[in-house]
Amino acid sequence: MGAGVVQRNGGNRRRRSRARSAAMSEINVTPFVDVMLVLLIIFMVAAPLLTVGVPVKLPETAAAALPSEQEEPLTITLTADGRIVLQSTETAPGALMGKLRAIAAERDSDKIFLRADADVPYGQVARVMGALNAGGFRNIALVTDSGGPTLDDGQDG
Repeated sequence: MGAGVVQRNGGNRRRRSRARSAAMSEINVTPFVDVMLVLLIIFMVAAPLLTVGVPVKLPETAAAALPSEQEEPLTITLTADGRIVLQSTETAPGALMGKLRAIAAERDSDKIFLRADADVPYGQVARVMGALNAGGFRNIALVTDSGGPTLDDGQDG
């Protein structure tokens, strides 16, 4: 009927050997992208944890941000419920002066950041500022959120 030539793996061997010896010319980027996405998620979760952890509603002003420094800034926070937090440790008002004097003796800078909730009465903020001054911190920076009113009606003079 029909005479046909049947090859058993004879012709395929040459093709396979060429495929094995040829260099792969494509770069698989998928694992790299996967690793980058995982790192992005890790940094997005970790970044908010690196800030001072006392939640306060800061008042908004039109002032610009201060330049950063080499030494870690010392921060004191007044919360809306009247608590005083030095860095991340809650401090009793009576013990504040002793801690401030001890810290001032150890630090090179006399700068301190005062974060006060917008609902804290002005008198309490003024008392804490006086305690900071008496404790050895003469350079007090009030921390606010930007984007507040400028109180400028547009007229000069």
